[in-house]
Amino acid sequence: MTTEGDRTLGASLAKIGGKGLFVKELEEAMGDGRADIAVHSLKDVPMWLPDGFTLAAITARADPRDAFVSGRYANLAALPARARVGTSSLRRESQLHAKFPQLVIEPLRGNVQTRLRKLDDGQYDAIILAAAGLKRLGLEQRITAILTPDEMLPAVGQGALAIECRTGRADLLALLAPLNDAATAACVTAERAFSRALAGSCNVPLAGFAQMSGTQLTLRGYVGAPDGRRVVHGEKQAPALDAEALGAALAAALRTQGADQILAALESA
Repeated sequence: MTTEGDRTLGASLAKIGGKGLFVKELEEAMGDGRADIAVHSLKDVPMWLPDGFTLAAITARADPRDAFVSGRYANLAALPARARVGTSSLRRESQLHAKFPQLVIEPLRGNVQTRLRKLDDGQYDAIILAAAGLKRLGLEQRITAILTPDEMLPAVGQGALAIECRTGRADLLALLAPLNDAATAACVTAERAFSRALAGSCNVPLAGFAQMSGTQLTLRGYVGAPDGRRVVHGEKQAPALDAEALGAALAAALRTQGADQILAALESA
């Protein structure tokens, strides 16, 4: 199925309705029996699911990081002042402005091949894409450099796939359960709880990334103004069994640093 998010390419997601544009029509198909399950890139799944739907499985995470793609420059630090960088993400835009204020950040929409073509046509000096998407499409050779979480904190759920179905389909829930990866599920549960507590959406430059070591989760979070002039970030740890509480705790910590003021400014803009 081609969703509204796929069809409407002339404006940023934040302006046309957010991540739900990739999900709503698939949920409608499940609701009226045209589909049994839907498979989503988890970072496109809104933080609140409609009543009657659930994420039955979250598969093992692919590379969660962002990728720097350029035919002329080796990495972000190599870009000259006023270089044009394309991205569709407010999260990336905020972090780029905060760390590289000399760059010009320009909107970039379309599927991966379209974005790469725009780069090759000279419309941008570099673009930022999800590494997982390039690798899944067999385009890993286009990656110029992988951005570490210190350089660019990933989106909540980035690199993970989620399988959604109706809550009443016990048969599907049983069939899909073996596809669930416990470690990935714990990480993204913490990330999504963090985002949910801060009302994360396409309109909020927010990043959240969790990693598991043994039975412990480490969650890093970021909230910033789109222009990168005001940002807050932090990190917390907790047992994986407390993933939901960990996300909420980190959100509360960022609120004490000023996240509320950043969010309020976004709402009034």
